[in-house]
Amino acid sequence: MFNALVVNKNEEGKTSAAVEQITVDQLPEGDVTVAVEYSTVNYKDGLCVGPGGGLVRNYPHVPGIDFAGTVEASDNPNYKAGDKVVLTGWRVGEAHWGGYAQKARVKGDWLVPLPAGIDARQAMAVGTAGFTAMLAIMALEDHGLKPGNGPVLVTGAAGGVGSVATAILSNLGYEVAGVTGRPEQADYLKSLGATQIVAREELNETTKRPLEAETWAGCVDAVGGDMLARVLGQMKYGASVSAVGLAGGAGLPATVIPFLLRGVNLLGIDSVMQPYDNRLRAWERLAKDLPMDKLEAMITPATLTDLPGLGKDILKGQIKGRVVVDVNA
Repeated sequence: MFNALVVNKNEEGKTSAAVEQITVDQLPEGDVTVAVEYSTVNYKDGLCVGPGGGLVRNYPHVPGIDFAGTVEASDNPNYKAGDKVVLTGWRVGEAHWGGYAQKARVKGDWLVPLPAGIDARQAMAVGTAGFTAMLAIMALEDHGLKPGNGPVLVTGAAGGVGSVATAILSNLGYEVAGVTGRPEQADYLKSLGATQIVAREELNETTKRPLEAETWAGCVDAVGGDMLARVLGQMKYGASVSAVGLAGGAGLPATVIPFLLRGVNLLGIDSVMQPYDNRLRAWERLAKDLPMDKLEAMITPATLTDLPGLGKDILKGQIKGRVVVDVNA
């Protein structure tokens, strides 16, 4: 028997989440069993711990879209007992039971070896949010972004993706402008390396002008909606925006003018189905380019019993930085 956060749905369609004891026999199919050490809390986790958000197919369900730990048993030729591994994406924690448990069983093809220089706790301080941030930065670099091109905007900067993106960009020598709707987070963002704080209100209103002054050399956008539309009109010639989220809405009330007259690029970033080679590249870059002292400053510790409350908090935008869940505490 071991502990897991199990979400159940009653006959009225209401969900409830609580820590329960389950057995290995209850775990879903897979060729690798992992002794989970740490997980984390993402927006999708908030949905899956709570109402489901259309992501969960069957109940009872164990959420947790990320986990890191040690291989306990393997029928996959790429992994053996004792290997340190990390998992993000592949709809684990949504369609497949995830990391909010002391053990998880998954397909070995979904795992990535934990890179040298990062332990399981640090990997979950990174998690899907930090992994996505690295993918976003890599995409901007692949499209020509270099230090010295000008300031890089990070929207939703105090959140998980934004915090890691800010720390990495600053460490790489970029001038970082962090957008937040929480003025009290200014000192936190500056501690991560932001040199400019932009109030959410400055970018949250639509404008009839399709182009404004060329301001940003690049952007990691976790907000979408009206803010993304506004930012597109402020990008420098040939600059790119990596779109990673939709906290501000899925709509995009924009025109094609920034694309046609300034050659702006809008880059979609998906972390769920990333090919293995790009996952390895991103994790190796994280081990090299993310300052571990700044990562440590982002961490809020938690346990399995904290998760129902944290799930509600992240849906309300009340989580700062990265929550690291010790599933064995």
